[in-house]
This record gives sequence, C-alpha cells and structure tokens, in this order.
Amino acid sequence: MAEFDPQSNKLTLKLVYYGPAQSGKTTNLMRLHDLVAPDMKGEIMTLETQNDRTLFFDLLPLGFRAPSGLLVKFRLFTVPGQVAHDGTRKAVLSRADGVVFVADSQQNQSVNNGESFQNLAENAARVGLDFDQLPLVVQFNKRDLPHILSEDEVKARWQSAPWPLVFSSALDGSGVRETFAALLRQVYRALNQEYRLQEQHGLDEEGFVKGALG
Repeated sequence: MAEFDPQSNKLTLKLVYYGPAQSGKTTNLMRLHDLVAPDMKGEIMTLETQNDRTLFFDLLPLGFRAPSGLLVKFRLFTVPGQVAHDGTRKAVLSRADGVVFVADSQQNQSVNNGESFQNLAENAARVGLDFDQLPLVVQFNKRDLPHILSEDEVKARWQSAPWPLVFSSALDGSGVRETFAALLRQVYRALNQEYRLQEQHGLDEEGFVKGALG
C-alpha cells in the first residue's frame, strides 16, 4: 500500500512484476531501466535465488514533484517465478500498489500462465490485497518468438477480463513502456480517490504518467 510521509510530503509506491518463471519479468525491468530518464533512476539490485532471481530497483530515487510540492517515488520489484519460492513471492507482493502480470506468449506455456495467475490471485488474498480492486495490467511477452499464441487467440481468452492487455517483446523493449504506462494509469485512478492527487496536489493522470517515465 502507498506510504505517505506528511513530514517530508512524500508518497512512495510499490509496483510488482509477477508471472511464471522465465516469462520476462526481469527483462521488463531491465529494459524499463534503460528507457526512463537517466537522472531519475537508481541502480538495479538483484537478489539471487536458486535457479531463479528476484530483482528490484528504485525507479525514482529522487522522484518527481507534483505542482503542490508532493514528492512521488516508485519502487519496482519482480518476484521469483519458481514455485519453490512462493514465500518470497508473497513477501514481495505484500503492500503492492499495482501489479503487472507477465505471461509467456509461447503456445506451450498456457498452463504455466494460468497457474501463475491463479497463484497471484491466491497470494494477493493471503497478504491482504483486494484482488478485485488491485490495479493490474496483463502483458503477453515474447512476441518475437516462434510458436506463440496469436493476438486474436489471446484476446479471445482474455476478452471478458477487466484488465488492460498489452503485447510485448521485452528483449527488444517493445511494449515495455506501454505496459508500465498502462499500470501507472490504473494506479493513479486508485490513488486519486484516496489522496485526491488532482484536487489537492494539481497532479492529473497525464502528469503522473509523464512524471514517472521522465
């Protein structure tokens, strides 16, 4: 959940990239790190786990300021995809303000995608997040590979879902900014209700997205 420090007038947000092992969560964050403004990001830090890794970095260590002077900071994390690290996944997911679910577009990964998404929903409940209200974007990654589900097939399976759907190839950066921007819009709408960002701080949705991406 967002952390507001009235003394420093700072709002810190936690965003998590979730998904099955090897779906491209780490690659998404590495490409995003490359794409955002160079003076608005911290170093990438990695916590190695057996056969997998969880990665995080402070996207905006200095943050951006709303017209009111409010400082907005983001912390971005990935979770390990391996089932053996489910405890770590819950810990990383805890208090998240928004989630990108990174699915693997390969045809032979549909079961893994479904199981991981179910795991996300279950873990959200376990750490006290309201999954129905959680800002969420679904990204189908690895569009550069052969033997992938077509966009029409993906859309047919997810057409009844309420979440934004983005197609990407994180390896070359396509769809990475678009995914993050889609999540920022979802997060802004939730935060604006609680913190009245536009009314009290002069920060509208476009300013929020632009401030984060630089």
